[in-house]
Amino acid sequence: MKKTITLILFGLMLACQPAMAIDLQTAKAQGLVGETATGYLAPVKATPEVQQLVNSINSKRKQMYQQIAQRNKTPLNAVEQLAGKKAIEKTPPGQFINLKGSWQKK
Repeated sequence: MKKTITLILFGLMLACQPAMAIDLQTAKAQGLVGETATGYLAPVKATPEVQQLVNSINSKRKQMYQQIAQRNKTPLNAVEQLAGKKAIEKTPPGQFINLKGSWQKK
């Protein structure tokens, strides 16, 4: 079950990159957004464009997390926490992660 959830979460992260003026990879590389332990993105340096990107991706992530939780009869927060853990693990060095309410470069 964890393997299935992990594969779905990885696909979700790749799919949640909307066509906007700034994309997720660019925003992460520029230190504008980072991953959190809750499974969602958060702005490191908030601008309207960055907030729009974060809101869009987080909305899609939440929909997918809800589907995964329902399909696996798992609480939503368990899926969110697992997704957050995986996202932080996969974050490359130099990008931001938020641990215990504090931003840090990985």
